[in-house]
Amino acid sequence: MLKEIPRRAFLREAAMRSSSYLHDLLVSTIFTEELDDPDLWMLGFSAMWIKGADLDALAAVYGWDLDTRTACYLSDILDHNNNDGSTWVAEVNGWISMVPGHSGGEDVRSISEGGREAVGLRMDIHGRAYFDYARDGRTVVSFDPTWPEERLGEDPHALDPLMEGLAFRSGDDETESISSALALIGRLTRTDIATDWFLAQHSRIRPLSR
Repeated sequence: MLKEIPRRAFLREAAMRSSSYLHDLLVSTIFTEELDDPDLWMLGFSAMWIKGADLDALAAVYGWDLDTRTACYLSDILDHNNNDGSTWVAEVNGWISMVPGHSGGEDVRSISEGGREAVGLRMDIHGRAYFDYARDGRTVVSFDPTWPEERLGEDPHALDPLMEGLAFRSGDDETESISSALALIGRLTRTDIATDWFLAQHSRIRPLSR
């Protein structure tokens, strides 16, 4: 099981991080067993971050049984999800994250209704990635991180200031693009994706039907 890394030690290592650091960290966190070729795309990894909703509201939407809430690291959720359908749920800085999450752009848009914000990232077995950001029931920006020039939404360039300096690569290096998408989510949520989410202990919650 991964343990929470002291923030000072993590920051000292920042200069040594590669441009694919967050992608690689997510892979090593999710796939705790030795695999020949751990692949987030083949897994169908998905995650969503929501601001402006509490756990009770989200439990009603996603069918969670809050009485089953148990402490959990992201590194443990794959086994639990396979066994009983558990969702990893984390709360930082007013945002609630869930893994798995983000079944599609409409899911992100609809959960943002009522003055909320939502951002999602997912990959599929066809090798595509999806980044969606919605606010108050409207899709603001939607794009494939590996083709960042092709952006859709009501304001496709709304996140341009936050994307500055990130290593999005058009069809060149998918791992760098996913890292950049994760870094963008960190900037948007004003959190540290690594220490606040991936490496910190949060919770898992089983569905009502289990």
